[in-house]
Amino acid sequence: MTQQITTGYRELVDRSRARIEELTANQVIAAHGDPSVVLVDLREGDEIGREGRIPGAFHCPRGRLEFWIDPASPYFKDVFAEDKIFIFYCALGWRSALAADTAQTMGLKPVAHLYEGFKAWKEAGGAIEKVD
Repeated sequence: MTQQITTGYRELVDRSRARIEELTANQVIAAHGDPSVVLVDLREGDEIGREGRIPGAFHCPRGRLEFWIDPASPYFKDVFAEDKIFIFYCALGWRSALAADTAQTMGLKPVAHLYEGFKAWKEAGGAIEKVD
């Protein structure tokens, strides 16, 4: 028996993008280092090891996001209780669109995501730090 997917990933990403704030790489580069902003890297550890990350970004693998945001969760991370602007990013902007939408739905505000992700950051000349 073959399952029929009724809503594909592209539609889910597009729906999320319609509900969240999207920032260009140049906007995020301008916000980088602002103490009121937390950049949240949603990529997996092997991606970060291969490509590096935005200096100072907080690493939260996408699969842990909901558990790390919710103060009722035993996995809650204090960074998400801070009165900050949270800008999510991933490799291409798909996971970050879904994550920003989820975080916003959970009540985390303000949130945004880096449109076209780390790829756009690199192409715009954003700083990158290597991670072992």
